[in-house]
Amino acid sequence: MKRLLYSFLAAALILSAATPAQAQKRSYIIGFYNLENLFDTYNDPAHNDEEFLPEGKNKWTPAKYQKKVHNMAEVIRAMHDDNKAWHTILGISEIENRMVVEDLVADPQIAEANYQIVHYDGPDRRGVDVGLLYDPSKFKLLDSESIPFTFEDTKVKITLDQEAQDYFRTRDILMVHGLIDGEHFAFYVCHLPSRLGGKGADLRSRGAEIIYNHSRKMEQKYPGIKIAVMGDMNDNPTDDSQALWLHGRETIGEMAPEDFFDPFTSMLKDGYGSLAYRGEWNIYDIVQVNYNMAAAPNGGLKIQPIVKEKYYGRIFKKPFMTQQSGQYKGTPFRTFSNGAFIGGYSDHYPTYIVISK
Repeated sequence: MKRLLYSFLAAALILSAATPAQAQKRSYIIGFYNLENLFDTYNDPAHNDEEFLPEGKNKWTPAKYQKKVHNMAEVIRAMHDDNKAWHTILGISEIENRMVVEDLVADPQIAEANYQIVHYDGPDRRGVDVGLLYDPSKFKLLDSESIPFTFEDTKVKITLDQEAQDYFRTRDILMVHGLIDGEHFAFYVCHLPSRLGGKGADLRSRGAEIIYNHSRKMEQKYPGIKIAVMGDMNDNPTDDSQALWLHGRETIGEMAPEDFFDPFTSMLKDGYGSLAYRGEWNIYDIVQVNYNMAAAPNGGLKIQPIVKEKYYGRIFKKPFMTQQSGQYKGTPFRTFSNGAFIGGYSDHYPTYIVISK
């Protein structure tokens, strides 16, 4: 009897020791973070970055830049500490160039993650790009592409005349293709055109159309590929760019094979937000997944509920990332307020999903 008891205890110890390692191998965090103007302090003659210079409007000194990098790394570290794991994939936006991203991943708070970078210089007139960080121990990079924003063959009704279309410049869309646990994945990172002046709904729809059409080609080229589209959409999940042109669906059950699942639709309807504007909460920081990732058969990696066993997305917010007083109390603690440097983090909260077998 004692021998049986000892055998049972030994087996239990082995299982308890193996479970965390197994979970670590099979669970992966995929997220997005708008870094709110991560600019260096040097003049780039090719872009309109004058406000982010020491003598510019924002008095953007090396000390302020270093504080900004530290703050961005602090948030990424906090997500690691909360999840007990680094992101496998972290899409980022509002970065000026590769150098600022290299400074970010080298920050002592997150250097141990050994994040690798995918970045292309884009055509945005302010010089802001999107990029992607990945954990090379979990994701094997195969290829990537910077997809230009064009108006060719669009079905969206564009309001700009031909001259305005020719002049228009915005961020490219980044596509990164690789393997996680032997399965093919494609990640699209975007920062769709601004809402400034109440404009651009057609442009954001066009951006979503570009992503959707490219993703369908990837599905044809790599049958069974799992796709996540992430970014600052400058739209809510219920807006046309997301619900119509990207085919975002609120639930997995209502998806067709050509659709995407948007886990942030139900969260928006229930009052959650990743940024606030004029007292209203929005979720512009979205991660959508294709049918192959939403409804994968048993044994394959697929999206999992992670908040209250109900929501498949998470908006990451902590007190240190949130304004604690004043007019904007309770909203994201940003870098600037009313033109003044206040040493905050970002005007957006990061968002993420978790996939596992």
